Amino acid sequence: MTSAEECRVALQKLAGRLSELSPAERDQYFGNRTISVTIPDLDVTYVTVLGSGDDPVREAAPGDPPANIRMTANSDQVIALAEQPMNIARAWVSGRIKIQASVTDLYRLRRLL
Repeated sequence: MTSAEECRVALQKLAGRLSELSPAERDQYFGNRTISVTIPDLDVTYVTVLGSGDDPVREAAPGDPPANIRMTANSDQVIALAEQPMNIARAWVSGRIKIQASVTDLYRLRRLL
């Protein structure tokens, strides 16, 4: 099992991929869309805003509104996703990652990965 801090750093790395896009592209694809990642084996949920590309990944606070894109994955899967982002489709189809989002947000998420 991976630590919560290692997962937060991995998610920050994944979200940081947005900084490779121009500000106009980031705004076009994500605007102020939020993403949360729940890691059941560590009993933690992280959240960030995707539009800026450099918003910090932080632990979700009680009472935070639900994120637009909600993922659930075990800690090992979160680390693997940060290292090999293109494998998300396989992980999702096999049930190792669960994603709750609108079809439009799923399309947007594809750009991040």
